Amino acid sequence: MKDLLRQLIQADSTADKGETAAAEVIARRFTKHGIDCQVDRWDTNRANVVAQVKTGGQRPGLLFLCHLDVVGPGEEPWDYPPFEAVEENGKIYGRGAADMKGGTAAVVAAICETVDAQLALQGDVVFVATAGEETDSSGVRRFMEHHDRLPKLAGAVIPEPTDLSVVTAHRGLYWLKIATRGKAAHSSMPERGVNAIASMRRVLEALEQYEIPFKPHPLLGKSSLSVNTINGGDAINIIPDRCMIGVDIRTLPGQNHENLRYDIERILAQLKATIPQFDAELTIERSAQAVETDPDNEFVKRFCSAVGVDLTNVVSFTTDASHLLPLSVPIVIYGPGEPKLCHQVDEYVDLAHVQAAADAFRQVIATFLT
Repeated sequence: MKDLLRQLIQADSTADKGETAAAEVIARRFTKHGIDCQVDRWDTNRANVVAQVKTGGQRPGLLFLCHLDVVGPGEEPWDYPPFEAVEENGKIYGRGAADMKGGTAAVVAAICETVDAQLALQGDVVFVATAGEETDSSGVRRFMEHHDRLPKLAGAVIPEPTDLSVVTAHRGLYWLKIATRGKAAHSSMPERGVNAIASMRRVLEALEQYEIPFKPHPLLGKSSLSVNTINGGDAINIIPDRCMIGVDIRTLPGQNHENLRYDIERILAQLKATIPQFDAELTIERSAQAVETDPDNEFVKRFCSAVGVDLTNVVSFTTDASHLLPLSVPIVIYGPGEPKLCHQVDEYVDLAHVQAAADAFRQVIATFLT
């Protein structure tokens, strides 16, 4: 398992490199153990990998959903090279070690060891690792286009880093881009132009005053809105004719994203009504609903018993679990690694955690499928 984890980290799967190399690492491991596995490739370097342990289907199966991609290492220097998978003091360092190649390695190992043990499974195990979770969820959306081919499922497991806590709910996300348009002119004659950055200042002021009209969740708290990117202007001596911001809204279970879109469009329309030269456009970059499974659900209770956890938890980050909602099955998130290490310099995962997760996943498979 440690070798598999190291190979996955060394298979640099950042957005510019794509997921193909990481998918092939997993496919080789499954094939070696006689497990049916396919790599779905597109756009030169994008890939999903899907494996299935087929049975007679006497019981509903289990779906394990992982993601192959990782964020970039950033500009800050690392003590441990991000794609060399250095082992030190019982830890493996590297980009994606925690998020989520440690969890992926644990699931792959658990499935292979279950097959090698010739356990008499009565339900299928379906494994999928997808592209683009960190950017656009293109891989899981592509996988879900054919979800009608899946066997009947008891539930789905997402091995994201939860510090081996069982998570049953997380917030959703709604990413918007707002562009203001103006008219370029020489900066010595600003009255001849329309300053798109000045127009965007009005938008930012309005967003600061906007309160998302949705009741807080007892565990997840309030919805949140933050403006995280801004871009505008070409030169200091030119009145800018365009400015753009990126807005990240985190949503709660039951929250309607279309209502949020209406609210933002209404804000822009009100600005246009009061400032004739104001012109803005809203586009939706990404939308993923919040996820919540009842902790008292029988699947959750049995899962907790199998992994030796008494209480469930929630997290504020979003996962590809959102895209599994059409399956109408219970979803839990459980995996090795500390969430606070995600996207950090010198990211690592504790090898003892990965082994514990692999043991837990083997027990989960046995609990539900034998």
